[in-house]
Amino acid sequence: MRRTAGQPTVITDAEPSPGDQLRGRQRRYVLMMSIRGICLIVGAVLVTSEAPLLWLWLPICAVGMILVPWLAVLLANDRPPKDRHRMRNQRRQPTPRGGPAQVGAVPATPSPARVIDVEP
Repeated sequence: MRRTAGQPTVITDAEPSPGDQLRGRQRRYVLMMSIRGICLIVGAVLVTSEAPLLWLWLPICAVGMILVPWLAVLLANDRPPKDRHRMRNQRRQPTPRGGPAQVGAVPATPSPARVIDVEP
């Protein structure tokens, strides 16, 4: 949603606080590392019980034990993307209608209205 100058900031446009963001990343990390632990336990149980289709289940558990921790660390250190234009819009001063002023330029004076005679 694009704001124009003079519009109030709506609270629903506000980002979550850094504490809330950190708490969410911590929960996601613990959940993903729990999945890793479950994959490790399931893999150990499958190997000790000599389960059928062990050649299929063991690589799936191995991928879960290797890929999930890597993703957990990446996602735990990540933060939500910032709004591209948030800081730019706050610091920009409104420019005159004719565009930005040039240094040393003479200010333009409005020209008088032209009157055009139209003969019938």
